[in-house]
Amino acid sequence: MDLLLYTGYIGGICTTVAFLPQVIKTWRSRSAHDLSWGLLFLLLVGVFLWMIYGIVSADIPVMLANMITGLLIISIVGMKWWFDHRFTPSG
Repeated sequence: MDLLLYTGYIGGICTTVAFLPQVIKTWRSRSAHDLSWGLLFLLLVGVFLWMIYGIVSADIPVMLANMITGLLIISIVGMKWWFDHRFTPSG
């Protein structure tokens, strides 16, 4: 592998792992109230488009990083929806 490919893998790992603390915090706090739907939607669309770019250009680091990042964002979206809509008894 050449230096450019290593750079792509390291960049992909860093940007993907950057979402883990948010996933963990959201799960532990059982709240994603502070995360906007607009942010999550735009991130998901952007990551999806980067993944398509990686597939079409056969750029494995871009494809893998964005596929995993997309799954992490989808997990945050799922938790946000679940925690925002769960039944909370009053009283």
